[in-house]
Amino acid sequence: MIGGYLGAGKTTLVNHLLRHAAGRRLAVLVNEFGELAIDEDLIEAEEDGLISIAGGCICCSFGNDLIGALHDLAAMSPPPDQIMIESSGVAIPGAIVSTMLLTANFRSDGVVVVIDAETVQRNARDDYIGDTITRQLADSEVIVANKIDLLDEAAREALMVWIASVAPGAIVITATRGEVAPDALLGVVSNPGPGHPSDHSDQLFESMVVSPRPGCDVAVLAERLALGPYGVIRTKGYARGPDGTLKLLHTVGQRWEVTPATDNHDVGIICLGFRGSLDKSAIAGLVVHLAKTTEHRVNLT
Repeated sequence: MIGGYLGAGKTTLVNHLLRHAAGRRLAVLVNEFGELAIDEDLIEAEEDGLISIAGGCICCSFGNDLIGALHDLAAMSPPPDQIMIESSGVAIPGAIVSTMLLTANFRSDGVVVVIDAETVQRNARDDYIGDTITRQLADSEVIVANKIDLLDEAAREALMVWIASVAPGAIVITATRGEVAPDALLGVVSNPGPGHPSDHSDQLFESMVVSPRPGCDVAVLAERLALGPYGVIRTKGYARGPDGTLKLLHTVGQRWEVTPATDNHDVGIICLGFRGSLDKSAIAGLVVHLAKTTEHRVNLT
C-alpha cells in the first residue's frame, strides 16, 4: 500500500520501482485525482484501461471497485508477484488495506507513506489538511521521506525527530526523486497491520481541468498557478508551448516544474484545491489571458 499526501512523490516512486523491478512481475493499482503518469519508455501497450509495462509489469485503475480489480489480477496467468496500490493523495491508507484484506488469497506487505520532506511538518499543522496527513502517517509502517535533498543537515535531523513522534516504530527511508531500491521497500515489514476502516477525505477537495490553447507559455502558466491567488495546491498535465512541443507541467504548493513530453498525450491540466477555495473562473481567465498574450506576440512578430 503506497499512500501519502498530494505531490509527495508517490507516482515518481512507483515509476522508479517499475524501472528497477529486476524480474519481479509487479502490478500497480491506482485510484487518484488525475491520471497516473507512467514513464513513457516503460509502456509497451495500452488497452482497455490496462497498461503493459516492460519486464512483465502492469498498471490499471480500480476506480470504486478495488476488490474486483484484485480478483482480476489474481486470475491472470501468471499472476503478479506483488501488487502496489497507489492511493489518492487524500486517502487514509489503513482503510484501503482493511478493504483489501476482505479478499481471499491476499495479504498486506505493509503500508508505505511518502512524504514531502520539505513541507510535511508545515502541512501537518494546517487546519484543513493536517488531520489527513497525521492520520496517513499514523497508518505508516514504512515512511519514504522524499525530496530530502531540499533540506540541510539540521533540518533533516529535526525531521527525523518529528517523524519519530508522529509515527513511532515506522521504518524511515530518505530519498531524492523517489529513488528507493525495491529490496529496501517491498516486503520489508515483518508483521504488517490489518488496517482499519476510515472515512475518505475527498470531500475536502475539488478539481477542474483546463485545456490551454497551443502556443501557451507553459512555464509562465505553471509559475502563476503555483504562486497566484487561485487556491491551487496541486496541478499536473500537458500543454503545448510556443514552439509547438508538448510539455508536462507539475505544481506542488509554490513549487513548479515544466519538462518535455512525448506527443501521445492529450492537452489538459488538472488543478486541485480545497473545496470552496479553488477559483475556477480566475483559472479559466488566466488560461484565456495567456492565450491572447501569445496571439498578440505572434501577430507582432
